[in-house]
Amino acid sequence: MKLVGDWIDREAGDLTACWPREAVEAAIAEAHRLGARVTAHCFAEDSLRDLVEAGIDCIEHATGLTEETIPLFAERGVAIVPTLVNIATFPGLAAGGEKKFPRWSAHMRRLHDRRYDTVRSAYDAGIPVFVGTDAGGSLPHGLVAAEVAELTRAGIPPLAALSATTWGARNWLGRPGLAEGAPADLVVYEADPRQDVRVLAAPRRVVLNGRVVA
Repeated sequence: MKLVGDWIDREAGDLTACWPREAVEAAIAEAHRLGARVTAHCFAEDSLRDLVEAGIDCIEHATGLTEETIPLFAERGVAIVPTLVNIATFPGLAAGGEKKFPRWSAHMRRLHDRRYDTVRSAYDAGIPVFVGTDAGGSLPHGLVAAEVAELTRAGIPPLAALSATTWGARNWLGRPGLAEGAPADLVVYEADPRQDVRVLAAPRRVVLNGRVVA
């Protein structure tokens, strides 16, 4: 289940939390009772502590992580999906809202400016980091390779960035990895992506459930 943790409040002129603490506590508890996990869109700082302390499993974007909330995420094992390819659009969004919402625009620029430091600090603290792109809205699908490259620019080691989009992500989602009887889902490359993650953008073969599909 995905929540929208924060969004621009037109009256405040900036990002604010969308839900009171008791609402997210009830929603997350019910999702967990039904066997689901919960993630939330969050750009800013203010909603993160409530969501984590309410038991959330993951945060998408997580640009608002700070020295105060990073240890909390690490302690609770809450994962993040940084979507750095999405965060790259922040300056353009800020420019478009400058006249009407100057506080929000300045905030978005600050979040963008420290994006790599935020992701690396999260990784260094032991927070699980996974790959996602937030595609399907303003961004096209097919940006996973670009997101892996962005994670390495943030200072995450290439092997860890690969894990974040393959076996590590499958394990976190409860999907089988390289195990006997698991689905034969493979992507084949001309070169070793552990040496250069840029090859992810040019697969030679894609195999899904044991069948070559591309």
